[in-house]
Amino acid sequence: MIKYTKYLILCFVCFLLSFPLANSLENKILFKVNNEIITTLDIFNELQYLQIINKEFQNIKKEKAFQISKDSLIREKIKEIEIRRIINEIQIKDEIFNNLIKNYFKEFKILSISEFENFFLSKDLDPNVIRKKITLEVLWNQLIYRKYQKNLKINEQSIINDLKKNDKQSEFLISEILFNINENENLNEKFNLINNSIEKDNFSQAALVYSISDTANKGGKLGWVKESILSKNIFNELKKLKIGEHTNPILVPGGFLILKLINLRQVSKDFDLNEEVKKIINEKTNQQLNRFSNIYFNKIQKDVKINEF
Repeated sequence: MIKYTKYLILCFVCFLLSFPLANSLENKILFKVNNEIITTLDIFNELQYLQIINKEFQNIKKEKAFQISKDSLIREKIKEIEIRRIINEIQIKDEIFNNLIKNYFKEFKILSISEFENFFLSKDLDPNVIRKKITLEVLWNQLIYRKYQKNLKINEQSIINDLKKNDKQSEFLISEILFNINENENLNEKFNLINNSIEKDNFSQAALVYSISDTANKGGKLGWVKESILSKNIFNELKKLKIGEHTNPILVPGGFLILKLINLRQVSKDFDLNEEVKKIINEKTNQQLNRFSNIYFNKIQKDVKINEF
């Protein structure tokens, strides 16, 4: 009966998602995360948003698109519940938000709040919904930093020594899939499932479906990563790859990591040493905080109740 109910929900939502405008939808509650609800309109908005920030999403079948949108919203609701438990207000100042959107939506050349609002209105999306998504992400990152800043391990002298060693260093253009296994799953079986998806579709679509990293909604894209911010283990695994290949699962804090090498380049170390050290410390800090974020999320989601309607 439960499987049949899920099937009906899926068919219902996929039917609704075929309509071009959100106001065509009959808004119904589909899921409840503790006391937070997820409606048909929420699913529609999330799907529309994911299609905007990741063109690859448009090629995904409706059934998978629904699943990805649902999972994305559930993760967001779980984070929101924890943020509200610790921080009363879900908001950030306009000045801070204005600076954030320049980075978040760089490819769309959005430079101000008014441009941000006009852009999403033109896509039939409520800018306030998108603003809340970004605000939650910022507040979540602040929460993780406060909880784990004492656990950060950055060796500044080691960074300086590495930078002084050679005239050039490698930079890797990579994408990631971060995944977990529960007590009923087998690592090899889970990896084979993901690997089959990579081969059948592509890495980006597999990341959308299987990755638990915050990069999942963008197809796992990490961009160019300097060898100086990589752990020795990950650096050694990447060195084994040819362009287009991906690693086997690598055990990291928060789960297992699959990395795809998209491109590789050698860059000159013609830079201001102090400035470069600051950049690398910042990148290493963000990298470690991302891992702590996954660890903390895995911990708190165990206490959350998710109901389907």
